[in-house]
Amino acid sequence: MIGGNESCTAGPISLSYLTCVAHLLGEWTGVEHLEDYLGYTVYLSWLLLPLAIAFIFPGIFFLTFIYSTVILLNIYKRKRKLSGDNSGNIWDGAKKMLTTIWDRHGRIWHGYEICGDEKIPEGPALVVFYHGACPADIIYFISRLLLEKKRFCYIVADHFVSRIPGFKILVDAFEVLHGPKEACVNTLKKGYLLIISPGGVREALFSDETYVIMWGNRKGFAQVAIDAKVPIIPVFTQNVREGIRTLGKIKILRKLYERIRLPVVPMYGGFPVKFRTFVGEPIPYDPNITAEELTAKTKAALQALIEKHQKIPGNICRALMERFQTRQKED
Repeated sequence: MIGGNESCTAGPISLSYLTCVAHLLGEWTGVEHLEDYLGYTVYLSWLLLPLAIAFIFPGIFFLTFIYSTVILLNIYKRKRKLSGDNSGNIWDGAKKMLTTIWDRHGRIWHGYEICGDEKIPEGPALVVFYHGACPADIIYFISRLLLEKKRFCYIVADHFVSRIPGFKILVDAFEVLHGPKEACVNTLKKGYLLIISPGGVREALFSDETYVIMWGNRKGFAQVAIDAKVPIIPVFTQNVREGIRTLGKIKILRKLYERIRLPVVPMYGGFPVKFRTFVGEPIPYDPNITAEELTAKTKAALQALIEKHQKIPGNICRALMERFQTRQKED
């Protein structure tokens, strides 16, 4: 041990910072060989660092990316009120600004592409997505369509989204719908595109790298399409579950979700994997089809897209390599 009047740098050879701290703590606590414990702690910290980053990154991404959007919307709203310019839709400028940011992020981080967007009709349609752990692909999709096709897509989201602190302004700006069925039908009858993921939060949290479609008995979306007399367009994003994954296989978390209906399942990832959104062939309106039959037909079409464009089970390393290869071609 170092004597009370000695310095950590005394003598011809200076001690390392960690050794110095260990000696000082050892004197204060009376614990011998404390440097061994500290060395093991540092080693363990470095060993677990990648795992910690994988779990923390989605949260950091959510707070930074989404809440920066909320801040921008509040600044935009304040400036519009100060200028007194309320001509047209007050949020049109904000939508263009934010979708530009989101589209740029999709291009840089995921090399985002849409394949088959020419299949989207000029008129209204119900766009049915497979729901990944994070709806980033849906955000990129609506951004690309607004910027390149000048088509605004309404979205149907779970009610809990509006209860997230600060999210109300985002929900208002993009006119997010929570239902009921009549509101969805009216939106389609006005000529807009409407996006819905029938699997919802349950599919987001508890589907996995096998890309199982989890719709249960949900068929309301099919009835909406029938009542509005519009086609259904199945859409799937390749590697969406390799970007962010969940611990949905833990049974107790599934039971907890079914009891409180809140997204309590931890996520990990935020990996810059390649995202490609594939637009399937539209399922035309048929006045003679039932909601049950249309649901089955839509599910089969979405399953076909998954089987055609996704290697199952999904693999994070393979998806990262696809992104790397695409980046090399771009360069």
